[in-house]
Amino acid sequence: MMGRQQAAQSPLFYAFNLDDHVPANHLLRGIDQFLDLSELHAHLSAHYSHTGRPSIDPVLLIRMLIVGYCFGIRSERRLCEEVHLNLAYRWFCRLGLEDSIPDHSTFSKNRHGQFRDNDTLRFVFEQVLARCLSEGLVGGEGFATDASVIRADASGQRGVPGAEAHWDKTAPLTRPVREYLEALDAAEEERTPPKNVSLTDPASQWTAAPGGPAFFAYSTNYLIDTKAGVIVDVEASPAHRTAEVNATRTMLERTEARMGMKPERLIGDTAYGSAPMMEWLVEQQGIEPHVPVWDKSERSDGTFSRSEFAWNEQDNAYGCPGGKELRSNWRAFKVPRSGVTKADTIIYRASEHDCRDCSLKEQCCPNTPMRKIARSIHEHAREVARKIATTPQYLRSRCERKKVEMLFAHLKRILRLDRLRLRGLHGAHDEFLMAAIAQNLRRMAKRLMPTVQEAAKGLPA
Repeated sequence: MMGRQQAAQSPLFYAFNLDDHVPANHLLRGIDQFLDLSELHAHLSAHYSHTGRPSIDPVLLIRMLIVGYCFGIRSERRLCEEVHLNLAYRWFCRLGLEDSIPDHSTFSKNRHGQFRDNDTLRFVFEQVLARCLSEGLVGGEGFATDASVIRADASGQRGVPGAEAHWDKTAPLTRPVREYLEALDAAEEERTPPKNVSLTDPASQWTAAPGGPAFFAYSTNYLIDTKAGVIVDVEASPAHRTAEVNATRTMLERTEARMGMKPERLIGDTAYGSAPMMEWLVEQQGIEPHVPVWDKSERSDGTFSRSEFAWNEQDNAYGCPGGKELRSNWRAFKVPRSGVTKADTIIYRASEHDCRDCSLKEQCCPNTPMRKIARSIHEHAREVARKIATTPQYLRSRCERKKVEMLFAHLKRILRLDRLRLRGLHGAHDEFLMAAIAQNLRRMAKRLMPTVQEAAKGLPA
């Protein structure tokens, strides 16, 4: 028969425990077991006064931000509403049923104030990474790097040609514009004006890298450990290749200096296969580059490619298929010359007399009097990378590189970070750091929470 709810007198007292209403397998339970913010107050103590009205606990703000980034809640205003209504969110943030929720504007004041001045988000990221290390999720043998383009909070219609961009410095400037102009003033070299500049977020880059219409964007650069896909460092940069490669250098140096980790091999795509990058990895860092070499020497017109010329290290010369030599200097100069071009290459030339009488000239240099080969001054490092590319380990590395792509897909589809909410390079830095914190915490919770629960019950893991 149809049941009916009985209208009864409300009890005078309620006994309610938030912990009883959060499922045992809830993601936040796993995250809570691996998140330790006990040192955050000491880290921020220099930025708070010892007198006056108590501020909102920074631990509460960080926990609320972690909830927002873990569950794709992009708006601080909506985040405050969700924490107010959701019991699991309240439990994770250590809030009781009657505790008030901070105002959404508090997040902006702290992000642009104490958190940024003391690099708090970097501190939290490294604390989470240290926990990943202690739990055995980081191998330290192989790292992979890549970059992904994220739309900036800037409309393409608000862009102007770089040479025409100017701001009225007599009027109050917005934070992104002020930071951009300060960075230009602090730059040692004069910067070439970009094609387009956004008047609202001038540090963002006008790019069409993903294909399709161009837009203003930043790049998030990940350096991950290949054992479990843990992010060991993250860096925000303008969305162009040179800045992304420089970001990888910064992340490798920072990871070694602050976390004491240096990989034996680095995995990346062709964007990281330039000659200077190869030289930096092999000669200066002692890291194996599991990266395709950026090489345009192969020809498709039927003539000999550079790979068909044998390099002779002892004679400092190339041997051509016809048995002749290509040299950088055919005569001695009174003043020695390096022969290095602006492109950091040395040109090796065959003798015009040898080429004129050669039967292979039509297959070698049909349109020039002699054959020339440009050899990079970093060619030794490039040869090291080419040899590595023939090993079985290199094939495994190409598969492991996909773990970075999976993290970017998770970042955009699950965490919904396909467009930034904060402006400026510092704003992008804060958002990318928080997203990396959330991804590492989720990774630990997903992988280790079943083991922790079984250990708590006294069962074998």
